[in-house]
Amino acid sequence: MKIVRSKRKTIAFVIEQDGRLTIRAPLRFSRVRIEQLVVENADWIRARQEWTRQHSAASHRFEEGEHFYYLGKTFPLVFANHQQQLLLLNDSFQLDQRLKTDKKKVFIAWYRDQARQVIRERAAILADLYHLFYKDIHITSAQTRWGSCSRRGGLNFSWRLVMAPLEIIDYVITHELAHLKIPNHSPDFWKYVEQLSPNYRALRKWLKENGGKFNL
Repeated sequence: MKIVRSKRKTIAFVIEQDGRLTIRAPLRFSRVRIEQLVVENADWIRARQEWTRQHSAASHRFEEGEHFYYLGKTFPLVFANHQQQLLLLNDSFQLDQRLKTDKKKVFIAWYRDQARQVIRERAAILADLYHLFYKDIHITSAQTRWGSCSRRGGLNFSWRLVMAPLEIIDYVITHELAHLKIPNHSPDFWKYVEQLSPNYRALRKWLKENGGKFNL
């Protein structure tokens, strides 16, 4: 169990991909109080750990024929001869066969670049549509959060998000844009999200059920 304290007002239980429990707690919460809450929520924590274990994607071996996600679709990996770029996507992911090591790093770099382009474009469109204004956008390597919004109006998104369908990407962006107006997860926040994205519940449920697939 890992405890991370900050100036947040509420406590949150986060189940990491390896099943470990991280607790994000307010500064004022004592360890005794945190442990008490862990006991009170033990059934939920165990159920979530089991769900994470079942839904976490197996690590890729980066072998020819493996499928990788991009914008909700899967494409097989094939090895190509002496192409200009190490990794290209057409009808398949084409990886230069000269690359013997660091294949995962090449994929991550490609996904980060695509996420930067896709998410920035969609965020600009959605922010203009909703009349909201963010400061900047950063692409992160977060494993347990799809997005976040800083107090200064900066938006952060995991590069893994670009593996998901566009409507899911739009939902996550909309969620973080809504935090520019309401910085918490109060009932008022969810009402506002529903105004912006009327079917957000279905999208949120889909991401919870399928998000484990979007990893390397």
